[in-house]
Amino acid sequence: MTQYLLAVWHDGDYPTPAADVMEQMHAQVGAFNDDLIGSGVFVFGGGLHPKSSATVVRSGAGDVSMTDGPYAESKEQMGGFWVIDAPDLDTALAWAAKGAAACMGAVEVRPFQGE
Repeated sequence: MTQYLLAVWHDGDYPTPAADVMEQMHAQVGAFNDDLIGSGVFVFGGGLHPKSSATVVRSGAGDVSMTDGPYAESKEQMGGFWVIDAPDLDTALAWAAKGAAACMGAVEVRPFQGE
């Protein structure tokens, strides 16, 4: 089995959806999480606070610096993730499709190194 990261991506600053949409998303993601756990592929997962809460720690030439904000200035930012243990990429992609539908957004799939 290989572990895969299913990363949820949001455009821009991702405005908070209307209350009814947020409630629907929470229910869908909760059901998806239950499905992952019930199938035995779930390893770990979680949602992330907005990119404005990020701190970047850099080390070089014996110095360590810390700066506020995300590492990369980009249109998209990671909003959450799941780590799953799947037999192959096709299975991971099938789970990602379900996750994308549940959270109503894009999900990137990446295998872990050394797997």
